[in-house]
Order: sequence, then structure tokens, then C-alpha cells
Amino acid sequence: MTTRILPAPGAPRRLAAAQLANSVGDGAYYVCSALFFTRVVGLSPAQIGLGLTLAWAVGSVAGVPLGALADRRGPRGTSVLLALATAACVASFLLIRSYGAFLVAVTAYATAQCGLAAARQALLAGLVPVRERTGVLAHLQAVLNAGLALGAALGGLALGIGTERAYLAVLALDAVAFLVCAGALLRLPRVVPAPGPAAGEPRLEVLRDRPYALVTLLNAVLLLRMPLLSLAVPLWIVERTTAPGWLVSALFVLNTVAVMLFQVRIARPVSDLDAACRSVRVSGLVMAASCTVFALSALPGAGWAAAALLVAGAALQADGEMRQSAGAWQIGFSLAPAERIGQYQGFFGTGVPIARTLGPTVLTSLLLLWGIPGWLLLGAVLSAASYAIGPAVRWAQAGRSGAGPTRGGVPAGEPVRQGAGPDGGAPAA
Repeated sequence: MTTRILPAPGAPRRLAAAQLANSVGDGAYYVCSALFFTRVVGLSPAQIGLGLTLAWAVGSVAGVPLGALADRRGPRGTSVLLALATAACVASFLLIRSYGAFLVAVTAYATAQCGLAAARQALLAGLVPVRERTGVLAHLQAVLNAGLALGAALGGLALGIGTERAYLAVLALDAVAFLVCAGALLRLPRVVPAPGPAAGEPRLEVLRDRPYALVTLLNAVLLLRMPLLSLAVPLWIVERTTAPGWLVSALFVLNTVAVMLFQVRIARPVSDLDAACRSVRVSGLVMAASCTVFALSALPGAGWAAAALLVAGAALQADGEMRQSAGAWQIGFSLAPAERIGQYQGFFGTGVPIARTLGPTVLTSLLLLWGIPGWLLLGAVLSAASYAIGPAVRWAQAGRSGAGPTRGGVPAGEPVRQGAGPDGGAPAA
């Protein structure tokens, strides 16, 4: 099991250690945060929803300049500082007892999280050879799911206790987890910062890269799958099908285990842009099939057949998710200039907060109000977006000329390290 999840020793495994640390904390936080903010802080669900929407909107915008900062100042140091900032933001939740303080803290948290995601991608790009990046990211995704599952179990214990101290303990755990994450990142080799823009060049080049913006937009559409299993499908099961309610938890476990076991295998063939586009294209077809199967679960008289259809739909959804992730990782990195990885990944990563912000409203309106036709329309949209990725990528490729930029005399895309030991990892602290 561990050989399927853990990447090779050295820098990839230390990146995995950082991923595991913060995902355990996040898993516990995600399970308990809503009830903490309502029962302990005293906020209404509407206040929490509005605050999170504003926070992730700010965070998605801040991710680009913070990614650019990682390029210019070095991704390792920037990642460590943003992990420490995230820990401080989570720790501040222990003290807030008003809506104004909640808005400030949650906005700082979302900003640090988005910046950390971009900086860590730039760090990975500086430490891992081009053709190995998607494979390493697949391992990190498997580790992420394992950590979230463990953290969710710990959060479930706190929910079972249900006291203020239990909720505060979860927040303290998440803050400590990000401190551990920062320590793991600090043990990685230093990556040489990229040179700043030349005179007359824009500081945030990605904002003028229209082909990359189109690819990012299409990826954001495909990421509507994110709130599908966590929000839309549970509501669909309860309101539109005769399947038992406990199936909601079973489908979540199915998805988590599937990604842990098969993400690395599915990502293995994806090592260039052609393979990435094929992977995304197939993911769209699989997601369309998943939507159709989910829709059939609401047919009258389905009974236990509804449960079987929901399991089949969730299995297809997990397969489509893994294929889309593998293709998107390769595309996001391959189309970014080597010395602008941070800002480009910060921009590409805006698809996640967009999906988190708009997805719940779009999916609940589409699926719960329209029913079966809504599922079929969603499948058609996802399939169309997956097929549009190929032409968008070719447009972006056409704008790249020659071998691309270099960083410190090293060809674009090749990792640049300092202080690495024989195995490519950092010296012992």
C-alpha cells in the first residue's frame, strides 16, 4: 500500500511529508469548522457562506502575485513563510468571537492557502525533472487523500464529543499540522530564484497570456466536479432517490480509497501535452457517463437499484476525476515558462476557489431544480470543456517559440537545486 502512495525517496518524499502533515490538519478542520463557527463563534450559516465566498475570491486573486513572489524570492522560503502564515491564521480562529474578526481571519487564511499552493508547485518544479512531475503530483494526491481521511476521522471524534474544547483542539491540531508542514518544506533543497522581469516587461506576465487564460477557464469548468460528491450528490440522494442516507458516507469513502489506490497508476502514462489532452478528453466522456448514471438513480421504482446506480456513478466520477487531475497537472506545468512557474501556477490554481465558490450554487440549481435533464446538461458541458482543452492547448503552444526561457543557465523546465545531497534531497538538518 505505501509503495503505491509514497513517491521516491529524496525531495519528492519530503514534499509528501509536508502534504501529509497539512492534509491531516485540513481533514479535521473541514469536518468541524462549520459547526465551530455556528455553535462556538455564533455565526449564522448565511454569514459563514458569504464570508467564505469573499475570502476565497480574495485568495484566488492573491495567489498570482504570491506565486510571482515565490519565483523572484525562491519557492522554498516563500512556501515556508506561507505555511507559517496559514498556521497563524488557523490559530487566530481560536480567539475570534465576532463576524468582523471572522472575515479578517478567514480572508487571511484563504490568501495564505492559495499562495502556498502556488509556491509549492514552483518548489516542486524546481526539484523534480519535467517528465516526473505528473507522477510525483499523483503520489502527492494519494497522500493528500490519505491525510484527509485520517484527519476526518479525528474530526469525527471531536464532533462526537461536541464540546467547545473538542472543536478548539481540532483547530489547534490544524495549526500544529501547518507548523510541521513548514518544517518539512524547510528541509528541502533551496531552489535558485528566477530573475525578475526585464525593463518594459510586465511583472505579472500571466495576466496577458490569453491562451493560458482560456486553458485555465476550461479547467475551472471541469473542476465543477469538486462540489459534486461533497454537496450535490448527497442532496440528490436525500431529495430525489430512494437510496439509504448512509450511502453518502460510503460514496465519499469509495472516492477517497480509489484515489489513494489508483491515482498514481492512471497518471503514469501522462508525461507530455498530447497524453495530457487525451487524458482530459477521456475524463470528460467518463464524467458525462457518470452524470447519466447518477440521473438514472432517480427513476421511479428504482429501489435498491438506485443504490447500485449511485455506486456505479461514483466509481465513474472517481475515474474521471483522476484522469482530469493527471492531465491538468501536466498542462498547467508544461505551458508555463520555467522562470514564471509560481505566478502561472497561482493563476491556474484559481480554478479551485472558483469551483468552490460558484460550484455549489450552479450544481444545486442545475441538478435539484432541473433533475435528470440537469444531470444530462452537466455531462454535456463537462464533455464539451474536455474536448475544448486540446485546441486551447495547441493555441497556447503556438505562442511559445524556441526552447523557451532559461533559469540560471539551465534550460527551461529543468530543476535547479542548491544544497542537495546525493539522493536529490536536502542535507540533514
